[in-house]
Amino acid sequence: MDDPVSLSALQHFVFCPRQCALIHVEGVWADNSQTARGHQTHERAHGGGTEVRDGVRTLRALPLVSRQHGLAGVADVVELLPDGSPRPVEYKSGKAKPRLADEVQLCAQALCLEEMFGADIPEGFIYHVASRGRREVAFTLELRGAVLDARDGVRALLRGGVLPAPAADDRCRLCSLYDECEPFAPRDFPAGYDPFSTRMDGGS
Repeated sequence: MDDPVSLSALQHFVFCPRQCALIHVEGVWADNSQTARGHQTHERAHGGGTEVRDGVRTLRALPLVSRQHGLAGVADVVELLPDGSPRPVEYKSGKAKPRLADEVQLCAQALCLEEMFGADIPEGFIYHVASRGRREVAFTLELRGAVLDARDGVRALLRGGVLPAPAADDRCRLCSLYDECEPFAPRDFPAGYDPFSTRMDGGS
C-alpha cells in the first residue's frame, strides 16, 4: 500500500510538478521572502490554542488523515460550526497561486475532514493575510477530482524518481527554487515532453 501523500505535496504538484519533485523526491529546499512570510503566517495560524466565538469553535494545527484517499497533513485552522460540522481555513501570506494550487490543497483537507468527522463539507475558506481577505471555495466535483488527480501525479513522481522539465513561465519568478531549478537554462528535451505531466509522451 502506498504511503499517504502529504497535502503540501499536492499544492506543490499543482503549482509545478518540477517543484514538487525537487522538494519531495530530491529533498531540495530554499527560502525566499515569500516562503519566509509563509512560514511566519503558518506559525501564527497554528498558535493560540482553541477558541470559541459566536458558537464557532476554532481548532488550530489539526492533524488530518484520509485512509480512503491516501492523504495526510495538518490543517492551519478548522472551524467547527454550532452543529459540529467542520470547515477548513487555509492561511496564505500572498496572493492566490496559479492553477488552483491553493484550492486543491484546501479541498484535500476537506476530504480528510469528511472521513474523520463523518460529515459532508460543501465549502472552506482561504484567508489571505496580506489583504486580510477571506474567500470561500466551493468543493465541487471537479475540484475533488483535481485533488485525486494531483495525488496520483505525486505518487507517480515518487515512484519514478524522474525530475520533470521546468515550466519556464511566469510561475518561475514566484518560486523559491528558481536558482536550484534553473528553469530557463538551455536544454534538449525528448520530442513530446510535457512539463505538466509525469509521462514522456505528452499524454494526459
